[in-house]
Amino acid sequence: MTFPFTWRHPAVIAALAALAAAVAGLLLVLGAGADPATAGNALVEGMFGSPYAIGSSLNTAAVLALVATGFTVAHRAGLVNVGGEGQLCAGGVAGAATGLALPGSTPSVLAVPAVLVAGFAAGALWGWIAGLLLVRRGTSEVITTLLLNFVGIGVVALAVHEEALLRQPVTSTETLPQSAPLPEAAQLPLLGSVESPATAIVVVALAAAAVTALVLHRSPTGLRLRAVGHSRPAAARLGVPVDRLRAGGLAVAGGLAGTAGAALIATAPFVLAEHFSSGYGFAGLVVGLLARGSLTAVVGVSLVFGFLTNGGINLQLASEVPASSVQIVQSLLVLFVAASMLWKEKRA
Repeated sequence: MTFPFTWRHPAVIAALAALAAAVAGLLLVLGAGADPATAGNALVEGMFGSPYAIGSSLNTAAVLALVATGFTVAHRAGLVNVGGEGQLCAGGVAGAATGLALPGSTPSVLAVPAVLVAGFAAGALWGWIAGLLLVRRGTSEVITTLLLNFVGIGVVALAVHEEALLRQPVTSTETLPQSAPLPEAAQLPLLGSVESPATAIVVVALAAAAVTALVLHRSPTGLRLRAVGHSRPAAARLGVPVDRLRAGGLAVAGGLAGTAGAALIATAPFVLAEHFSSGYGFAGLVVGLLARGSLTAVVGVSLVFGFLTNGGINLQLASEVPASSVQIVQSLLVLFVAASMLWKEKRA
């Protein structure tokens, strides 16, 4: 049996885009004066070379998957949530404040969920603010969620610089502006041995993606969200609570990003510091865009980006190729996929 080959098949488009991005990455390595074989070995070693590398990559992928899952929920309602970074920051601040406020005798089975729930609540509030402005004032969620990113980043900076808030006690001029470490009970448990830093956030992210997929595809709420995303006027005429679903979609998106922020705080080094988010909110947005509404694709793309990110760190250390080269390759991959999809739609 023969199968017809088509350049428009999504798998073919993705493969060609990946090949083009890989060629661009090879050119960057050559431009940096490094040996391609050495650079390739360093990248693979950084991704899969040790239990530590694999565990760190899984943690990164889990954070991206949480942000991208939230993006998918909002996208199903016809909204674009670009505020993952601010929502993640809000969740990190709330998670740190909750973990540090817990009594020392609090068991881990209560402390860890409390930190994650606090992060979800803060992120949901951040997303709900944009949703409220959208349904009450008609303000574009793209603008409000984007601007709230800078507010969230500013809140983190304020919290770690003010001793009245979360900054650790200043004992010398070398004391870093960061929070005190979370108590051991509030730290996320490891999934395996101490050689791997993979924590329970991996399980949380997989569970969040699975539950979200069930809700979106197998529940009345998912059907209503899809109706709102396709046509708000038609959904309103059918009695669907359009405004409540749109604001709720942004709140859930923010909550999942906030959970990712709290999980980052509950992972080594267990402190809230400036720039702790490392741009995960924006990277999760890219993952959500590439996944195009598929939660399975969210998990897959998150894994690819998570391993590439950690491989890029070792690439810089082992072959003196800037780690930003991996970010350039990721960006080119997004541009190639977007361009190919646009070409496909125009040809159709």
